[in-house]
Amino acid sequence: MKIFKYIFYSFISFMILSCDIQEEKLVVEVYETSKSGNKLTKLEDYSVEVNNDQLSKVVLKPTEERQTITGFGGSFTESAAYLLNKLSATNRAKIIEAYFGESGAKYSLTRTHMNSCDFSLSQYSYAPVEGDKTLEHFSIEEDKDDIIPMIKDAMKVSKDGFKILSSPWTASPWMKDNNNWVGGKLLPEYYDTWALFFSKYVSAYKNEGIDIWGFTVGNEPLGNGNNWESMHYTPDEMTNFVQNHLGPKLKTDYPNVKILGYDQNREHLKEWVDSQFRNEVNSKYFDGTAIHWYASTFHYFPEELQYAHHKAPNKYLIQSEACIDAEVPKWKDDEWYWKKEATDWGWDWAPEQDKHMHPKYAPVDRYARDIIGCLNNYVDGWIDWNMVLNKQGGPNWFKNWCIAPVIVDEENDEVYFTPLYYTLSHFSKFIRPEAKVIAVENSDKDLMITAAKNKDGSIAVVLFNETKMRKNIALTLKGQNVEIHVKPQSIQTIKLLNN
Repeated sequence: MKIFKYIFYSFISFMILSCDIQEEKLVVEVYETSKSGNKLTKLEDYSVEVNNDQLSKVVLKPTEERQTITGFGGSFTESAAYLLNKLSATNRAKIIEAYFGESGAKYSLTRTHMNSCDFSLSQYSYAPVEGDKTLEHFSIEEDKDDIIPMIKDAMKVSKDGFKILSSPWTASPWMKDNNNWVGGKLLPEYYDTWALFFSKYVSAYKNEGIDIWGFTVGNEPLGNGNNWESMHYTPDEMTNFVQNHLGPKLKTDYPNVKILGYDQNREHLKEWVDSQFRNEVNSKYFDGTAIHWYASTFHYFPEELQYAHHKAPNKYLIQSEACIDAEVPKWKDDEWYWKKEATDWGWDWAPEQDKHMHPKYAPVDRYARDIIGCLNNYVDGWIDWNMVLNKQGGPNWFKNWCIAPVIVDEENDEVYFTPLYYTLSHFSKFIRPEAKVIAVENSDKDLMITAAKNKDGSIAVVLFNETKMRKNIALTLKGQNVEIHVKPQSIQTIKLLNN
């Protein structure tokens, strides 16, 4: 009998211990995109077959909160909307659902252009009549056949909705000192007219049932050479325009609409935030700063991002534009997007002292590295450029060919979701607006990792393994853990279900 009792109590102790061990294991879902072929695929087996001393240690610290996420997404351009109009209703709906639907990327933060840009079919302005200082002839008729229907279709399928950030590339040529679409500066006599332009745009879109969340003051105020639409500001000129014209006008007409300054590459970020946030008088109308990634194919400028955050910790810091530029898309060739064969504008045109910033790169690597690098350095929103382009990388009136996450053959009604689409989805689908980026301890310098705690309490962890070696991690949260393998050249989102 004593032996029986001993065996019985030993068995009970073992079962209790087993339950305790099971309770210590994190319950997760793992989604992967990889060079080997996964496309945001939910993994059924992510187990690790190594000793613990071979595991990389990843510790989540949800109590150490950083910035609040505004959102992720892409841009409504005339080029993208024109191409959607060319497709069958089935393929149009497929693309809209893929970007905005519950089964897709669930984009939450978007951008569009005011007046034309390079990704328009032609050059146009909503204020075409010269000398019309009160904008009696203002009209968004140009957008009613393409951009507006695309936005409305997206609104229909988006369960949570999305924010729209609008950016002008230039004022009408008649408002500028060079009377040209390209370059030049806004004439002081038209400062109030140009501020009124923004207000009228909000009103016109509101009449179409579309709310504008915010503006950037001007796309690429440093210019882009003698190329497509642009209008130049110095930092202090932009601050003056916002402080004395645009800010007061929007404060009166649409006080909830945001104003973001700058809107160009990160290497000049310091001088712009110094001007915008020099004092309370300068900063009161600026809600934040917008940035682009084109200064380098690999460097995400963490020092500049940190400087901007600490200069204005309660303001937005949003990546407003990024794309694989100066490249014609590779059609249905997934492998190319993982190879270091892409070049950008700087490969050919950067000044000699800057060429080291523009080596060849793999498009997937550049996206994953930049988004994770941004999130780990206080950026709260990340917006891709065109959502859709064709096999040429257009249409684009300047023939400034680029790549979008979704490529279409409009003549044959075909759609290609590139690996870039799935890369972006790893963030937009799982890290939702109002999530808090949290601190992460990571023992493996070859793994890039970021994590965010969503408003509902769930946590999403995104890992990027750029190497050609399989990695194995031990993910720990509050004493609970799970071991997961990470394929070579892959991105994973780990969704924690029991935290």
